[in-house]
Amino acid sequence: MSASGGTKAIVAALGANLAIAVSKFVAFAFSGSSSMLAEGVHSLADSGNQALLLVGGKKAQREATPQHPFGYGRERYIYAFLVSIILFSVGGMFALYEGYQKILHPHELDNWYWPVGVLVFAIIAESISFRTAIKESNALRGKKSWKDFIRHAKAPELPVVLLEDLGALVGLILALGGVGLALLTGEGVWDGIGTLLIGILLILIAVVLALETKSLLLGEAAGAEQVAKIEKALVDGDTVTAVIHMRTLHLGPEELLVAAKIAVQHDDTATEVATAINAAEARVRESVPIARVIYLEPDIYSDVEAAKGPDPEASPGGPVQTADH
Repeated sequence: MSASGGTKAIVAALGANLAIAVSKFVAFAFSGSSSMLAEGVHSLADSGNQALLLVGGKKAQREATPQHPFGYGRERYIYAFLVSIILFSVGGMFALYEGYQKILHPHELDNWYWPVGVLVFAIIAESISFRTAIKESNALRGKKSWKDFIRHAKAPELPVVLLEDLGALVGLILALGGVGLALLTGEGVWDGIGTLLIGILLILIAVVLALETKSLLLGEAAGAEQVAKIEKALVDGDTVTAVIHMRTLHLGPEELLVAAKIAVQHDDTATEVATAINAAEARVRESVPIARVIYLEPDIYSDVEAAKGPDPEASPGGPVQTADH
């Protein structure tokens, strides 16, 4: 996985979650707090999620094969999608079940100092992990808002870790609030309510992650800034006079496919056109290094054809052409 994949943030989160998971299960064993049990499962699920992200990053580095000629870059999207499913099913649904059971059958907490101490420790550890994820993300985020960064990031690992760490911190605060109210009022039902809120939080985060990674799996185009750079690099004003139309597709976070129909002079020879295409590809790769797969089709520009606009039947996802056509 490249540096932009946020490996440092993933490893930091994995180490923090493993330590926190152990401490939460110990606190549950001594106190019987359902919030501690839900939070322990949450941290264990998060640890598995980070392991999946590392596995996905490793698998994505495999070389292209005849069966998969564009490589395995999308493995990272697949594993990020699995993370959202695990967070929903293991973390969120389990917390909802435990909270419901605790509300039905409340009991006072034993050895209250265990859950309180562990929650304070967990908040500190998660804050360190969250700080690392923010630092790694800032290197890529630029001037984008956090919302835009999470929605439009092509590398899925950092948004996943950011949302997981944020959810973990908010969940810990909810758990601390549930335990605190249970101690103050003597009513164990507050512990169950805190657990229910943790479950709802995890499910909301899982849904956001699923929607974003689904979009990446379907295939997203390059960003507007990259598209502008590619179009500018294609045109040399001599042999290549315009870009008639172009499509881009992320084969992975750091690999972009570019397919374009470019306008050339009507009296250019085949040798001149071929030379111009090779030069255009070199300019694109220099301008946008992740544009690794480039297909260019030369054509003669026509104002009449351009005025018709794009043909919807020629677009991917358009009407299916049958053998009768």
